Amino acid sequence: MAKFTRRDALKVLGTGACAAACTAAATATGRASSGGGEAPKDAVGMLYDATVCVGCKACVTACTRANDLDPDTRRSGGLHQNPLMLNAQTKNIIKLHKNEETGRFSYMKQQCMHCLEPGCASGCSFKAYHKNQWGVVTWKPDACMGCRYCQISCPFGIPKFDWDEFNPKLVKCELCFHRLQEGLEPACTAVCPVGAVVYGTREELLATAHRRIQESPGKYYEDRVYGEEDFGGTQVLYLSRADVPFEDLGLPVRKKADGSLETTSVAEYGEKVHSIVYRYMAIPAAVYAVTAGVVVKRWKDHQTEAQAAEAETGLPDQL
Repeated sequence: MAKFTRRDALKVLGTGACAAACTAAATATGRASSGGGEAPKDAVGMLYDATVCVGCKACVTACTRANDLDPDTRRSGGLHQNPLMLNAQTKNIIKLHKNEETGRFSYMKQQCMHCLEPGCASGCSFKAYHKNQWGVVTWKPDACMGCRYCQISCPFGIPKFDWDEFNPKLVKCELCFHRLQEGLEPACTAVCPVGAVVYGTREELLATAHRRIQESPGKYYEDRVYGEEDFGGTQVLYLSRADVPFEDLGLPVRKKADGSLETTSVAEYGEKVHSIVYRYMAIPAAVYAVTAGVVVKRWKDHQTEAQAAEAETGLPDQL
């Protein structure tokens, strides 16, 4: 019979207590790392107008150079940069949507949305993701443990994991934060030849978007700006063609039961659940209680078996 000593019991109980405490601490830290819910006064961002974009992909190349990334040339056999989707080498991409029924098409620029309440920051237990100056969501490599929970908590599927490196990192658009600190605008907006994507404060961009809608009735889908309220609001905003729903561009849209737009952010929703589940450390305490109960039961069963064995053989079983 395998021996289960007092030391084993203490190890299991200690592990249970540590797990409970770490779970509570991680959850509390995750709650504290979200962005708040209102745009910072100095919040900046981008406005992408899909009706203007010509699909030249100058923004993709500029982003790669500005962020010292290796061009993703795998699909072209090493000839030219042609990424299929966002990845560890690509922070910004232009995609093509085509309606097979009408033959109409639209381009779509994809990168981090820089949410007002970022799900990646709320879900990060160690504040590797956080709202930085100008509301930009940035990543701190020295704080990241590589759990990739940010990939799950981001409703837009933006953060990408670098699988090719021995010391992997998480990659996403940081709005060229290093350029902003130098007084420059993001590389993608700086090179766009037609002004399909423009840089500015969030307030300015919203004003520009609504002005375009008013000046061109019927040109834009639902006459609304994506990101103004979607998922609690974002600092990257979109305008789409009247015949191309935001969903077709790959932008998630949540609706309430009455059909109105759901504006609750993933971070806010998650924190409401956490505040209930982890209130007064209820769940960690329950986990510890169950673990301790199992250990105590096993210890008592072992003592009973040891006493029975001693009665049969006349020799004490080692506890």
